[in-house]
Amino acid sequence: MTSDTDTAPPLRIILADDHTVMRAGLVALLSSEPTVEIVGEAGDGREAVRLVERLRPDVALLDLRMPVLDGVGATLEIVAGEAPTRVLILTTYDTDADIERGVEAGATGYLLKDATREQLVDAIHSASRGETVLAPRVAQRLVARMRRPVPVTLTARESEVLQAVADGLSNVEIGRRLFIGEATVKTHLLRIFAKLDVNDRTRAVVVALDAGLLRRSQDLPSGSGRARET
Repeated sequence: MTSDTDTAPPLRIILADDHTVMRAGLVALLSSEPTVEIVGEAGDGREAVRLVERLRPDVALLDLRMPVLDGVGATLEIVAGEAPTRVLILTTYDTDADIERGVEAGATGYLLKDATREQLVDAIHSASRGETVLAPRVAQRLVARMRRPVPVTLTARESEVLQAVADGLSNVEIGRRLFIGEATVKTHLLRIFAKLDVNDRTRAVVVALDAGLLRRSQDLPSGSGRARET
């Protein structure tokens, strides 16, 4: 019994890497793989985009850092083009910034050049099906970055309003201090609540103090009426 990969035509791919030796190594690595056919090679991103437009391969293996047009720029143009080509970044760089640039540009996968032949072939097939392919080390970095808390930032005016709340002022008093209307004060407070993920003034001040967004005041807002006031 033959499998689908035995009967299906080989996947057509192009390679783009400005290092001739690295490109030759990839060709040697994949030349004996019957399910993959290398139909073009490029030494820079611009040439890779032209090859994709002309040859319309299934997958484009792109180095990240290349002259004329880098891998991110080439990925953006390939993804935006008419060819149904998937992009697989193959690079030595695994910094957060490099990974994010490649993924955000629309690359289907991101592999490191220490991948084995089997890993590379599997990644090419997965990418051709539109499946996300990430080297284990890359996936770990992305997950770790996603788990980091996103820092909260307040505008200058929001900081002034919240500082006034921490000083124990009511909405009317805040408006007088900052020369703005009470309705505007309420609008700023609602935005502050949303950013800090809180529901009341006292909690907003506590969270902001813990986050270092406010200077310390002697007293938090006092009085049940003010604590409930928006």
